[in-house]
Amino acid sequence: MLHSLYVIRSEQNDPRHNLALEEYLLNTVEPGQCIFYLWQNQRTVVIGRNQHAENECRIQTLEADGGHLVRRLSGGGAVYHDLGNMNFTFLVRTEDYDKDKQTDVILRAVQKLGIHAEKTGRNDLTIDGHKFSGHAYFKKGQQCYHHGTIMVDVDMSPLEKYLNVSPLKLQAKGVQSVRSRVANLREYIPDLSIPTLEEALIAAFQEVYDLPMTIWKETDLDQAAIAQGQARFSQPDWIYGNCRPLDISREDRFDWGILRMDFSQADGVITEAALWSDGLEPDFLSRVPALLQGCPLEAETLRGRLSQDPQADSAQIESMLSLLLRNEETDNEL
Repeated sequence: MLHSLYVIRSEQNDPRHNLALEEYLLNTVEPGQCIFYLWQNQRTVVIGRNQHAENECRIQTLEADGGHLVRRLSGGGAVYHDLGNMNFTFLVRTEDYDKDKQTDVILRAVQKLGIHAEKTGRNDLTIDGHKFSGHAYFKKGQQCYHHGTIMVDVDMSPLEKYLNVSPLKLQAKGVQSVRSRVANLREYIPDLSIPTLEEALIAAFQEVYDLPMTIWKETDLDQAAIAQGQARFSQPDWIYGNCRPLDISREDRFDWGILRMDFSQADGVITEAALWSDGLEPDFLSRVPALLQGCPLEAETLRGRLSQDPQADSAQIESMLSLLLRNEETDNEL
């Protein structure tokens, strides 16, 4: 049972540091604690755990403008951050994890500012159908986090400059561009500032949970551990992943997310595989390529192999099979 609330605000705008601090808080959150972490990144594209970096981001353009590409631990889709955006993370143990309650903190904070917002789709908060906050989730053993964005005064022009948004996603949303489906809170409250939003978020956090609250500073934490995490989040192998082209690439959108399956095969057996997705449950998806290695391209064998994973999801498995076994005449071969 929760008994203590903690609030911490990152003192840096470097996304690698901020992701490392988030991971540190995840690793150290204790039973009965709920940590509310607030952070901002400067000119950054953050991709989900299982996304293909070049598919999601025009990397050279971003880096030429002094921006950063980073990969987070959680699933979901790519997002653009600048200092007009506020990021939040709730960190708790599994027994105290309550996605609805956590989301209510964000909705209540926005309500305090005079805006009616609502939860829509898989993981979005919207105003009049326009998304201002997207959320993603991660679980590691008994520790969990729920994090997301809140767009206050984000510069919209880089959205299409830096992000490669799949036509499958735009088609599903019924819009022509990513820019047309998002909104800043300043469109509704012209004088809203980040500090004002921060005050509303902290007040809503304490109201929703109604427990004693302590403000932490970064200097209270293990700086060496955070620095080690920052080094890991900076590694090219983590950021870009193994993007080597394989013989066949197939992609489609399903109810649970967009899925791209890349694979090579010989004599009807998968010799190498890669999976890219904005699915919200990252761990099972990240293990699929290893499960497929050496597996015959036959439905029941594939289904049996994938079902061995303890976190296997039947809907996702059937989606994978539909791509792996699709008629070769419809392939887009690389």
